[in-house]
Amino acid sequence: MINEKDLTEIVERVIEELEKEESREAVDQAVKREAKSNNDEIVDITDVDLKKQFLVDNPENREAFLKLKESTSARLGVGRAGPRYKTETLLRFRADHAAAMDAVFTDVSDQLIDDMNLFKVKTLCRDKDEYLKRPDLGKKFSDETLAEISNKCEKNPQVQIYAADGLSSTAVEANLKDIFPAIKQGLEGYNIKIGTPFFVQYGRVASMEPIAKCLNAKVCCVLIGERPGLATAESLSCYMAYDAEIGMPESKRNVISNIHADGTPAVEAGAHIADVIKAMLEQKTSGLDLDI
Repeated sequence: MINEKDLTEIVERVIEELEKEESREAVDQAVKREAKSNNDEIVDITDVDLKKQFLVDNPENREAFLKLKESTSARLGVGRAGPRYKTETLLRFRADHAAAMDAVFTDVSDQLIDDMNLFKVKTLCRDKDEYLKRPDLGKKFSDETLAEISNKCEKNPQVQIYAADGLSSTAVEANLKDIFPAIKQGLEGYNIKIGTPFFVQYGRVASMEPIAKCLNAKVCCVLIGERPGLATAESLSCYMAYDAEIGMPESKRNVISNIHADGTPAVEAGAHIADVIKAMLEQKTSGLDLDI
């Protein structure tokens, strides 16, 4: 005999499945209507600028609301259909969520790595699933991989720069070609020598620690994909540390984040990163102790 608790759980699961099916049906119907109204050509809903889109019916002050939307990527002014989102809002939400999922689960292309003249190494993570479930393995390398890094890279560099996929391969694809030359140009202008750049697959921020120790780098700098959100999946971060050591506290690192087209542009960020690295070398410190 089914008790009250089991019955409640069954009912909740049935309701959840019904809501999912209802949502899927609404999306399918909206896509079909859009295709029919555009001569069977489905419009890319992500081309719409959310800062200019306004879906509230009969607004009290449309101009003021649009002015507010210009200052944020938050989903304001989306209106409603009864108690629910409008179909257009739901479709855009799903599209942006899909872009975020793709950023996490796809890999940085070998084409980009070859174009940047980088060699590729991997942390102890065997695949993307293990990378997501075991953050600790994304900070470590096998002895063979460390030997490869040591053999292929210049020893004792003032600055060791490398890229890692992190949680957004899309961010690396979108920004690496612009940001790395900007950093390099800035450092060369200060007569600061850069080590041999490379790419780390399944890398976490703290992967800089064994790399810095292996190469005896004064400053270690990783360009890494940030956790994607619904506003953008292309956001890159740069983490830097002076004399990085294994197990060092986060307070010893500096970070420049939100590097993307709608945040800090890659070229501008690269120039700023060069300035921060210069300060680290001059002050022989990083993190909270760095005066910038």
